[in-house]
Parts: sequence; structure tokens; C-alpha cells
Amino acid sequence: MKKARERSNPDAPVSALSGKKIVVTGGAGFLGLPVVRMLVERGARPRDIFVPRSREYDLRVRTACAKAVRGQDIVIHLAANAGGIGWNQVHPGCLFYDNIAMGIHLMEEARAAGVEKFVQVGTVCAYPKFPPRIPFREDDLWAGYPEETNAPYGIAKKALMVMGQAYRQEFGFNVIYLLPVNLYGPGDHFFEPEKSHVIPALIQKFVDARESGAEEVTVWGSGLHEGVPVSREFLYVDDAAEGIVLATERYDKPEPVNIGAGREVAINDLVETIRRLTGYQGKIVRDLTKKDGQPRRCLDTSRAQAEFGFTARTPFEEGLRRTTEWYEAARKERIKG
Repeated sequence: MKKARERSNPDAPVSALSGKKIVVTGGAGFLGLPVVRMLVERGARPRDIFVPRSREYDLRVRTACAKAVRGQDIVIHLAANAGGIGWNQVHPGCLFYDNIAMGIHLMEEARAAGVEKFVQVGTVCAYPKFPPRIPFREDDLWAGYPEETNAPYGIAKKALMVMGQAYRQEFGFNVIYLLPVNLYGPGDHFFEPEKSHVIPALIQKFVDARESGAEEVTVWGSGLHEGVPVSREFLYVDDAAEGIVLATERYDKPEPVNIGAGREVAINDLVETIRRLTGYQGKIVRDLTKKDGQPRRCLDTSRAQAEFGFTARTPFEEGLRRTTEWYEAARKERIKG
């Protein structure tokens, strides 16, 4: 607990969340668990945090949303149907419908119930495929169409930003919109390969190949776009949780805010780093039939720093090491079980 508390700004008012009743949709998931933990570390009482579970609250249904937000002060909306490139290619319709339906019903019911603040967590997939500048700035969200494989998901999430701004204008409803970059860390979708993003997919492949003695590992795509390295920005999940909670405490403006690490990593460099960390010695084979996705992703994080004092703290390789160790331990437990 002490180590985690040191992650946050010691000058922040730790009691700012005290006494607030807070709904965290998706609060039992990969990002949700660290967000709930961070809320408690920064002053929220555990008994005041409500995590609606999907088996009881289908948030695509308006009545379920109404029930979830009744009597609450703050809603942090993390719940999403999301996955990697493969998941986006197979389920574009579900990704659009599920995400926009959840957000529309939840925001409307929160407004109607008199909720004080609504925190809508969006996605870097909302940005144009070819933005006018790198790193991406929030003002460039409308400068082009999203990368095609991510577009249904990204547009659904971006529509909720528009809804929040419209609700603020007409009803005075305090909705803020956050744009986290690609997340990674312990508890990611390692055991749901159809939903995996690049880091858990690579860690799983290399660790499993090392343990089985496989001579080669197949990696999606070439890692290049028109001869230029494809890149991503990655944010450790605990850092993302801190950014979301700081914004919940301190930010009340209509403009969207990027939540990122502010550093770009070439995918081919990532492959080699994970191979080294996992100790895999075999051959890497590229599956060139698979798409590489958006050519580059890197966020300008200056607004988050200026508005609520957020800066990512976890060194990238340290985060990869923790994530790899988590997967290896979880894998052993599953084998035992």
C-alpha cells in the first residue's frame, strides 16, 4: 500500500474522494482493478465504490444503467468490448453497437439521476489514421478517419465525447473525456488470445515457445509501413489508473485529454525486447498476411500534465518485466490446476 501511494502526487488532496459514492463500470477488469485500488489509496472508502458485474447489469440495456447509477455521485465508465486487430476485424458490428449503447444509456441515466460527474474513458483508436502531426494532439481528433480495422470501435468511443460535450452544453452535466493509449501490464488478456493486444500476445508466444522448445515463433505483420517502422506508445496499466483517478479528482473541462507515456516504440524493437526478456532463443517468422494496423501512435501528454499533474512513472522495460513475470506465474498456476 505504501509503495502504491507514493506513485501519486504527495501534494494532492488525498481526501478529495472521501464520502463520494462511485460507480466503476468494468471495475473488475484489467484496467478497472487498478482504478478501484487507486481510488481507495487516494481517499475513497471501499464501501462507497460499486462495481456492476455484467452477469447482473447488462449496460447495453437502459434499465440496467439506471439501476447501476441510482444514488451515485461519480461514474467512471471503463467497461468496453475491446480487443486487438484480429478481434476488431472479426467483430466490427458488435464493437460499434456494444460500446456506443453502453455509453449512451449510462451517460443519459447518470444525468437523469443527478450524478455529479461522469468520466468517459475513450481510446487512442479515435484518432485519424494519418494525423497531421506526431505526437497526436487532442485538437487533431477530427483531422481524418481512424485506421480502418479500429474505426468502428474508435468512432463509437469518439461519439461519446460529442455526447458528453453536448450534455455539458445543454444540461450543465460535468462529463470529462480521457484518451488512453495502448495499455499493458499484469492481468491483461493473456488467456483470451482472440482479444490479445500486441504485448500480451508476444509475451505469451515467446514464453510458451521457450517452455515447449519450439524452434520458431510467428509474429503478425512486417513491422513496417512503406518501409518506415510501425510504432506504438504503451502505458503501464497502473500509470493509466493513476491518470484516470487524478482526472476524476481534478479535471472538470470539456476538452479531451490524452493519457499516455509520451514515448514511441518501434514494433520490431518491441519484438526483440520481449524475446530477450523471456529468454527465447529460437527463430522469428513474420506472417505477412496479417495487417500491421495504424502506422504510428504516440500521444502529446502535455495537457494531462498541465491540467491535473499526470506523468507516467513506470519505465517501459520495467513494466514489461513485471508483466512477463505475472504471466509466467499465472501460466504455472493454470498448468497446476
